[in-house]
Amino acid sequence: MFVDSHCHLAFPELAGDIDGVLARMRAAGVDRALSVCTRLDEFERIHALALRDERIFASVGVHPDTRGAEEPTVGRLVELAARPRVIAIGETGLDYYRLPEPLEWQRERFRVHIRAAREAGKPLIIHTRAASADTLRIMREERADEAGGVMHCFTESLEVARAAIDLGFFVSFSGILTFKNARELQEVARALPLDRLLVETDAPYLAPVPFRGRTNEPAFVPHVARKLAELLEVDPGAIATTTTDNFSRCFKLL
Repeated sequence: MFVDSHCHLAFPELAGDIDGVLARMRAAGVDRALSVCTRLDEFERIHALALRDERIFASVGVHPDTRGAEEPTVGRLVELAARPRVIAIGETGLDYYRLPEPLEWQRERFRVHIRAAREAGKPLIIHTRAASADTLRIMREERADEAGGVMHCFTESLEVARAAIDLGFFVSFSGILTFKNARELQEVARALPLDRLLVETDAPYLAPVPFRGRTNEPAFVPHVARKLAELLEVDPGAIATTTTDNFSRCFKLL
């Protein structure tokens, strides 16, 4: 059985057919998924689905790109993280790809999430894009290692991956790993220890080969796992078992 460690089931591309998404997930052998929060006004929908379906878990957080929505506080994040089936804080982090400086508001929001994770005793879901040096610096300054968590949809260098692992984090690969132009990322995956790896869809985005260009969904995560098995030269069943165990360790479900 497989686990989708990061998807967005409240996004309209999936929420409009949630029963079909869940049925296809089951048929594909995906027995758990983490539905990740990107803004506080979607949290109740995410949480309601997690309460309704025992295969779904929830997180609470505000994506680094989000502007003009309710700003999180440590207290608010801790309060929501205490609800049943909420297993993580995030997605949080830094994203400098589209937004120009000054971005101190984004760095301060990231710090708030790390402080909340430490207080709540919940792991972090970290997004980093074009911001790896600052991401790692703030993780160290705010003692993110005390919370742990995952670097999701990883596309950075081997050095960044190893630094995150040294801080006690897992590294998660999405459908990008299956793309023909992702050779550098594939080399990173080959170099990392299997006991620190997760697989995800980041659905509804980044559908893996052979579904590239389609709306992504949790049922497609086995294709990411099979690509990882190919790169590591191990049986796909071993990837399924190990990444499922890693998910339970990362999110303290053991």
